[in-house]
Amino acid sequence: MKKNLFILLIFLSSLYGQTIDINDNSSIEILSKSEIYIDNTKNDTINNIVERNLEFVTLNTSIKRYGYYHDFNIWIKFTLHNLEKKTITKILEFDNPLVTDIFLFENNSLIRKEGLLNKTINRNSINPIFEINLKKNETKTYYMKVSSKVTSLTLKLNIFSANSFYSKEILHQIVLSFFFGAMIILALYNFSIFIIIKDVSYLYYVGYIGTLVFHHSLYVGFANLYIFDNSVMKYLVDYAAIFISLPVLFLSLFSKRFLMLEQYIKINIILNILIFILIISVFFFTFSNYLVQCRNIVPIVVMLYLFIITLYAFIKKNMEAKLILFGWTAILFAGLIMYLSSSGILNINLSNSYIIEVSFVLEALIFSIALASRIRKLLEEKNRIKDKLISEQKNIEKKLNRLVIEKTNNLKISLEQKDILLKELNHRVKNNMQTIISLIRLQNDEIDDFYINSLLTTIQNRISAMSHLHELLYKKDAISFVNGCEYFEKIIFEVEESFDKNIQVESNIKGLLSSESAVYCGLVINELITNSFKHGFNNEDSGKINITLFNTKGEYHLLYRDNGRGYNPLEKKESLGLTLIETLVKKQLKASLKMESINGVNIEICWKELNDKNIDS
Repeated sequence: MKKNLFILLIFLSSLYGQTIDINDNSSIEILSKSEIYIDNTKNDTINNIVERNLEFVTLNTSIKRYGYYHDFNIWIKFTLHNLEKKTITKILEFDNPLVTDIFLFENNSLIRKEGLLNKTINRNSINPIFEINLKKNETKTYYMKVSSKVTSLTLKLNIFSANSFYSKEILHQIVLSFFFGAMIILALYNFSIFIIIKDVSYLYYVGYIGTLVFHHSLYVGFANLYIFDNSVMKYLVDYAAIFISLPVLFLSLFSKRFLMLEQYIKINIILNILIFILIISVFFFTFSNYLVQCRNIVPIVVMLYLFIITLYAFIKKNMEAKLILFGWTAILFAGLIMYLSSSGILNINLSNSYIIEVSFVLEALIFSIALASRIRKLLEEKNRIKDKLISEQKNIEKKLNRLVIEKTNNLKISLEQKDILLKELNHRVKNNMQTIISLIRLQNDEIDDFYINSLLTTIQNRISAMSHLHELLYKKDAISFVNGCEYFEKIIFEVEESFDKNIQVESNIKGLLSSESAVYCGLVINELITNSFKHGFNNEDSGKINITLFNTKGEYHLLYRDNGRGYNPLEKKESLGLTLIETLVKKQLKASLKMESINGVNIEICWKELNDKNIDS
């Protein structure tokens, strides 16, 4: 009997291979106790696998990686034995969310298909899972067909009780949620800074964090579980090269801008060439399956080069590179671990250690601190420049004030000298005119001819009119304007002294006249009064002359009136005095002239001056 039982055990062992004993509470990895077969033809079916005596090989390892793009199917065979005296339900987890197709068979029957492109609707775990039911003391053999399109192919099988699996799964998803939440917060923080200061470095960094979060959500299975369905995932798998390269592209643009690599000409040129190669490689691997296993090499090379140039910038005392170098160390470590692990070079499990997530968060935090430090430095530089500008402005103001004071003093001296010279000139002109007047008066005293005496007196009065102006300009502080009343009174007095007639001259002179206008007005007044005294009245007549000068809104009005016999308009052109008046008024003063001879002489002269002073005397 014992001999027959031993023979039966040998038979069962040869039938099922290595049997994995499980109980209700067991949580174990089963890949090391399983056997695999590689189907290079990709034509074998479950019937062929079960019926044919194929050479399955025991792995003796808990995890097996085959890298990217495999043109074969892998069959996994394992046997489970229920040690309990009751029916148990276990959760079989395929610990890799990137494998595209997974089929689980019980003997010849398909239990369920899973994987990246075959996620079932009711699955709530990141990794593909299968429910295993075993009756008491039951032993079952299972076959699993695994293949992966483009994505990494990694084998790791674990079996759990339902409670232990979902406890582990909830904790795993919570940790990943914290990771994605932290990265999104850092992205929003840097984007808000970009909105405020408009520095494109922050926009590139936000692009890097956004594409990195998207890529990592695909890498860990988060996107497949919560965001995209199987149809969308198919397209994402086909265009995986884009999502792998985008974070590296944004990181390259960020580094160029933040480290100001334009100052390192050769380094910047090489980086531009690598960025161009990176973009070309994206198109190549997106639309071609040739050398697809090498699609991650170009991004890794670019990342290594970025690390090298950051180290170079740090050695060159580029202060911006100090914190960035620590961040690059973290991201390069995470990137290399991901690549080496996915490529099958490192046969380690990263899903539960969170090395990559910690590295990414650390790197993003360091880069954000570096960007914040840059803001602080920019503000300090801004304040320093502002203080410097204020200091320079004060110095310039002091120099300008000194220059203004110096120029003002020089101008005052020049003006004083000019006033002195002009007064001296007016004094000399007045003296010369007085000499001329004295000579004319002496000559007039020696002549008994009435006509010549009258002519010389007229000439004398004309010269006196100009002489009085120079006398006033000499005596007054202001040499540009004269008091019209004072000036006209001197002219009136001079003419009255020249004629022995009972004629009353009344004047109402208000305002100041420019020295240029005053000389012409003085000559006009002299001629008008002289004509009235000589021709307007007989020697026995008593008469009256009214002279008015006022300024209204910048316009001067000179009114002259006498009650004499007037003049004959026909003889007007023969009168030198009237001709002289018209010439002075129209040609020199640029004034309007109205002359009437009704009940005497009525004359109105109006003109404007550019530099008038409307000051009543």
